[in-house]
Amino acid sequence: MTLSSHVGIDLGTSSVLVYVKGKGIILREPSVVAVRNDFGDNNREIVAIGEEAYKMVGRTPRNMETIFPMREGVISNFEFTEKMLQYFLQKTVGHPLIKPAICVCIPCSITEVEQRAITEACMNIGARSVHLIEEPVAAALGAGLPIDRPDGCMVVDIGGGTADIAVISMKSMVRGASLRVAGDTFDEDIMRMLRRKYDLLIGKKTAEEIKIAIGSAEIMEDPGTMEVKGRHAITGLPAMVTISSNDVQEAVSLSVQQLCDGICRVLEQTPPELTADVVEHGILMTGGGSLLRGLDRVVARKTKIGTFVADDALSCVAIGTGRYVDELSEKMLGF
Repeated sequence: MTLSSHVGIDLGTSSVLVYVKGKGIILREPSVVAVRNDFGDNNREIVAIGEEAYKMVGRTPRNMETIFPMREGVISNFEFTEKMLQYFLQKTVGHPLIKPAICVCIPCSITEVEQRAITEACMNIGARSVHLIEEPVAAALGAGLPIDRPDGCMVVDIGGGTADIAVISMKSMVRGASLRVAGDTFDEDIMRMLRRKYDLLIGKKTAEEIKIAIGSAEIMEDPGTMEVKGRHAITGLPAMVTISSNDVQEAVSLSVQQLCDGICRVLEQTPPELTADVVEHGILMTGGGSLLRGLDRVVARKTKIGTFVADDALSCVAIGTGRYVDELSEKMLGF
């Protein structure tokens, strides 16, 4: 049993990262729950959470299903989000003598109702207090940007469910937007392309594997290739096709264009002085979606601003949330 812990949570659509003060990031697991439906939807039994549940995605028998309780950065299933958080908190801090203070990062365009849902879920699992931080601010903190100064910096955090775009100055968001175009959107684009072009049906996990292995946001002169197995849409029999990086580029091109348009809209709304700062310092990209090959170059060509991907793009938000936890624990009495 431990004393009170100060916990930072990157509660994402695809994964959950947990930071504990003094220990760093100690948990990184998919945000998925596997449930059994033997007794109907009103009495579903949880059989696995996180990594173990993710292994079952697309492979469950008829009486089981896998549920992603977070959708587009917000809670879509309150009950299972609460159970998932409770499991991860138990796994990371156990049973502290004093209830933990929890900081959760949120999309920048989240509504008050959605904020209350996250706060309520954390209080229900035993939080002493709950603090919310916008994802782009957390990402900038995690990447080590000097956001405490009156200079403008632009962050594009592309997670699983949302892409959060923000111009930040003096630790606050000046202009921002949250787009429903992100890593999951790229996966869906790949699934649609394979069905339309090759009559091949695949699942979300296979689409994600394709994106990671050969995905690209721009046409490549020497594209990578990959054999993809699935079910033929017409015959219903197992089938296999070979696709290239340029097939993936074709699939995600519209989503990439929407993302670039969103970045341009935020720049258009930004005060001229801060826009000049962004031009000088460049655009920082974080999140798993930013790792799509060539995406930073596509954004740079569209905006005519230097664009770079953070060194640890996957962990930036969690690291920044942790640093925010550390600051609060030092400055706020009782935290």
